Amino acid sequence: MPIPLFALMLCVFGVGTSEYVVAGILPGIADDLGVGISAAGLLVTAYAMGVVIGGPIVTLTTGRVPRKTLLLLLMGVFILGNVVAALAPTYWVAVVARVFAALIHSTFVAVGITLAVAMVPEGKAGSAVARVSLGLNLATVLGVPLGTFIGERHGWRATFWAVAAITAGATLLVAAVVRPAATAPDGGGVAELRVLGVRRVRMAILMTVLGSAGFGTVFTYISPLLTDVTGFSENAVAVLLIVFGVGSVVGTILGGRLADRSLMPSLCLLLAALTLILVLFGAIAPVRWVTAVAVFVFGAASFSIIPGLQARILSAAAGAPTLALAVNISAFQLANAGGSWLGGVVLDNAGLRWIALAGACVTLCGLALGIGELLRDRRVEAPAPATEASQATEARAN
Repeated sequence: MPIPLFALMLCVFGVGTSEYVVAGILPGIADDLGVGISAAGLLVTAYAMGVVIGGPIVTLTTGRVPRKTLLLLLMGVFILGNVVAALAPTYWVAVVARVFAALIHSTFVAVGITLAVAMVPEGKAGSAVARVSLGLNLATVLGVPLGTFIGERHGWRATFWAVAAITAGATLLVAAVVRPAATAPDGGGVAELRVLGVRRVRMAILMTVLGSAGFGTVFTYISPLLTDVTGFSENAVAVLLIVFGVGSVVGTILGGRLADRSLMPSLCLLLAALTLILVLFGAIAPVRWVTAVAVFVFGAASFSIIPGLQARILSAAAGAPTLALAVNISAFQLANAGGSWLGGVVLDNAGLRWIALAGACVTLCGLALGIGELLRDRRVEAPAPATEASQATEARAN
């Protein structure tokens, strides 16, 4: 991997670790700050809401800032947020610090993607997106377990200090090796807002919501699924989550390569694969070894669609893609939240095994939308039929 792309990926790794690692250090946070586990869990919700709200606002207000300069400023804000969280004397200071750090999340990832795509040849956008997004996969496979280990050994504050240190190092690397964008952003916030009016952009964002909500529906409840339905122990579930993470890495790389070859056909194929594995998940859940394999496939299929979804936004919002990408990243958060809610409703009314089928139904809607967009693209790209006059001219010429 080229060093500039590695630097961007490392920044994304730090951001992703900060988002997810709180789940592993909740007991320590709750005990130290004198709150219950449920209240400490709201630190995750606070971060997600910061991502959703901050993405569009930060992107619109920074539209004319040069991309590399903006990236470095955003990382400075993120590092400061984690330092404040590490020093937080009270629960509410920790909440504010989490929201503050989250405000830059969507814009940072969007700017990082645009810089990464600018570094690669035309037609390699999917692979560039996959390489940057790989930081999120590594955050779940490596960052969260490592952050949890640090928190257990040295306290939860040490985890935030570690995140701040990693992202500070990554930011210095970006400053040293990432070249400024060849052209400055054009049109600022007005141009970015105008892009959101493009039909293909809106449909791509909706595809993200529907395609990703099925993942959120199942993954939120994957631990009780594996323990209560399949019969795995809690220790085995921890191993299976690593298996899921490895699958997500494989899926991200594969999805990027397929997006480069044929964007919409491959995206529809991967959405179909995700729908299928979700349909099967509930049916095969009682069989342990099959479920273990399915967890890997579920991770691969869930993350394989991300490069294609982001590449679709890039192609549909050419010229001013940052806000569209930021909104799309926020859409992933909304999809996960909506999927979690749907899974809870199904759990209360039908039971654990039906959650996967509910997720499949949502993803199927995303697949239907993707097929509709693919057919529409082909109609637009098809050459207009020749007129009678042009046909006669061609006949005389022959």
